[in-house]
This record gives sequence, structure tokens and C-alpha cells, in this order.
Amino acid sequence: MITKEQIREIIAEKIEADDCFIVEVKVSASNKIIVTIDSMNGIGIDYCIQISRLIEGSFDRDIEDFELEVSTPGLGQPLKVLNQYEKNIGKDIEVTPFETAPFKGKLTEVNEDNFVVEEMKKVKIEGKKKKELQVINHNYKFDEVKAVKVIVSF
Repeated sequence: MITKEQIREIIAEKIEADDCFIVEVKVSASNKIIVTIDSMNGIGIDYCIQISRLIEGSFDRDIEDFELEVSTPGLGQPLKVLNQYEKNIGKDIEVTPFETAPFKGKLTEVNEDNFVVEEMKKVKIEGKKKKELQVINHNYKFDEVKAVKVIVSF
């Protein structure tokens, strides 16, 4: 059976040389391989084909029967790796924490351990009748949220 590690080893050098990154590699029990790749500037279909051919050329179809899909992350899919967070600094995102309700804000900072989201929220100010718009910065560790998705605007 083909393993995730084998797939990662096969494509790692090319992906790195081309300033791309691996988002996810899945291999099912039936040898269905799904590889998700990305870069800071996006990836076209031609590059996905190159990676697909690189993987296919590394296995003998007579020995290993497999199904292969190489793609980029889809719109509305949760962010999974640090590079994706870095790529989306300055963009509007929706955060779904484990402990509180989902909210929307702007991704402002990212490092190895956590990320910061700036939320514009109307807040009741003591001594005033109307709520005022205030900036609230939320600091989360990656394991404190269920999902983070980029909000796509047309």
C-alpha cells in the first residue's frame, strides 16, 4: 500500500524548489491518493498536472493500483497549514472557535504558535446610549479553533 510519507518524499523536492507547499496528503485504504498543494501566488492546472505525473511515474501500475487527484485548496475550505495563514494575512476570515460563536474579522498576524484576528464590533460603552464601533483583537493558538476560512467576496 502507498503511504502519505512516500507521496510527500516524491514531491517534496519539486514543491520546495518551485516555492510551493503541501497542504495535505490523504491516502485511503483503497489507494485513493488526494494531494492538495498551494503557493503564495496560487497554482495553475498545469502545475497540478506536473505533480500528478511525477507521482504516477514513481509507481508501477501493475504492482500498485491507485487513483490520484492533485489539486489546490477549494474556495471556502478551512486553512490547514501555517503557509496558508501567512498567504492570507490582511484578508477577511471567519473563525470558528471551540468555546464561542463564530465571528468574522481580518487576519492581521501569524507566527508558529498562533494567529491574530482583528474584529470590528459594536460595543456598549458605559455612560453612552449608542453602541460604538471598536476594534477587538483576538489571539488564538491553532488548536483552539475548529476552523478558519477565508471569506470570498465578489
